[in-house]
Amino acid sequence: MRVALVHDWLNGMRGGEKVFEVLCELYPDADVHTLFYESEKVSPLIRAMRVIEHPLPRHFTALRKRYRYMLPFLPKMAESLPIKGYDLIISTSHCVAKGIIATPADTPHICYCFTPMRYIWEKYDDYFGEKRGLVARLLPHLRKALQEWDVSSANRVTHFLTSSHFVRGRIREHYLREAQVIPAPVDYQPFASAERDPREFFLVVSALEPYKRVDVAVEAFRKLGLPLKIAGSGSLADKLKAGAPPNVEFLGWVSDAELIGLYSTARAVIFPSDEDFGIVPLEAAAAGCPVIAFEGGGALETVVDQETGIFFSKQTPESLIEAIECFNPDEFPCETLREHAEIFDRENFKRRLGAAITRLALGPTSPTGSMVSIAVPTAATSS
Repeated sequence: MRVALVHDWLNGMRGGEKVFEVLCELYPDADVHTLFYESEKVSPLIRAMRVIEHPLPRHFTALRKRYRYMLPFLPKMAESLPIKGYDLIISTSHCVAKGIIATPADTPHICYCFTPMRYIWEKYDDYFGEKRGLVARLLPHLRKALQEWDVSSANRVTHFLTSSHFVRGRIREHYLREAQVIPAPVDYQPFASAERDPREFFLVVSALEPYKRVDVAVEAFRKLGLPLKIAGSGSLADKLKAGAPPNVEFLGWVSDAELIGLYSTARAVIFPSDEDFGIVPLEAAAAGCPVIAFEGGGALETVVDQETGIFFSKQTPESLIEAIECFNPDEFPCETLREHAEIFDRENFKRRLGAAITRLALGPTSPTGSMVSIAVPTAATSS
């Protein structure tokens, strides 16, 4: 059976790429199609695959560093990927990978959807509200067209899978389609093997992007005066560093080994983001570290209140401070945390995902799970 794996872009090893890795293990002979590819930034497992990058960045390599500015053009790029003659297509998509056009058109297409394209739906203001670049100026005029494409291209998917009931709800809302929930994996064993040795500092592990709301943690710790370490990089790094107090330390990108060490020694992990799933709370739990998380999004499915962490109700410094002042690390035994994280172990995910794909690939080849015929909402009603 000829299988095509499709991923938006392969230029790092974030949560989405950890899911994609599992597909590479399940289908080692598959072709991999992607819009942008930087081999040195992905795992050896992905590098060992036959990766076919879109011809545009192959010929104009500078585009690989500018992909964030190409959003208006990404749908057409996805549609022009050479997806021909396959027996099965599996896409992992948070942007446009689900919108590929297959030949023949009735080729089964299973999409593990991390989220409908968040920057044109719920997170539009977080991504573009304060930006003044060319794309930010164009987006108000292009947003409705991108939404229409995002909705209509969902009809090219035979079956949807997703990581959380939270995202399943968004797939229902925007695509009017059903999705099977298979929670994303945590690489349990490396984190669980570290000895828990908590110190006094708190920890944030996050990309430094607007919707991650790391600014909430920085402002809370400015007022508390407690030590906070922030691991991660992103477009807001310079801005956050410039305004941070001396008790907040920015570590930048850290290796897996360094991350394990941070989790195992942090007093608690601060998780201020409204995430689609939230792999960080599970990594922390695997290392025996409790979490203080925003009470929303996927964290409601990865954090067990009063067992693996506690919640704060609003994405404000004041709400976070109130939770920190109530937090007692002695109430969270390592064994309880690790037992919870093990449920999401990578091998369990691999088994569930493989079984679901096998079952769905043998099913109907026309789109399933449609709730009603799709009517495209306007930008004004879908913010």
